[in-house]
Amino acid sequence: MHTGDLATMDGEGYVNIVGRLKDMVIRGGENVYPREIEAFYSRHPKVQDVQVVGVPDVLYGEVLCACVVLKAGQSATAEELQTFAQRQIAHYKVPRYIEFVDAFPMTITGKIQKFLLRKAMVEKLGLQEIATA
Repeated sequence: MHTGDLATMDGEGYVNIVGRLKDMVIRGGENVYPREIEAFYSRHPKVQDVQVVGVPDVLYGEVLCACVVLKAGQSATAEELQTFAQRQIAHYKVPRYIEFVDAFPMTITGKIQKFLLRKAMVEKLGLQEIATA
């Protein structure tokens, strides 16, 4: 059965869903799974929630954009969160853009609509979609 989910299986046969195949971002030939970066940033003491999407880039095809919801009463800068990631994760996994949002677009069943989040970030950052072959 092909579901598009990425999963790991332990020695006892239990399966853990870790992401979606279609959520993969290809940054200059490197495959980056947003779920990995989201899990990394969820460890930051000021971050309540984070979603990572790929946005168009002329040089790399796509680069990462982290959309961050901060915990109540907290403030942070994009530079602070980028510095947090440097030397802890691979350089190509550090998001080029970090945008602070109040909430994520959701379906009525509570799933985050990443395609709408990506579209909003492309517009907010003034980026243009890149035509590919």
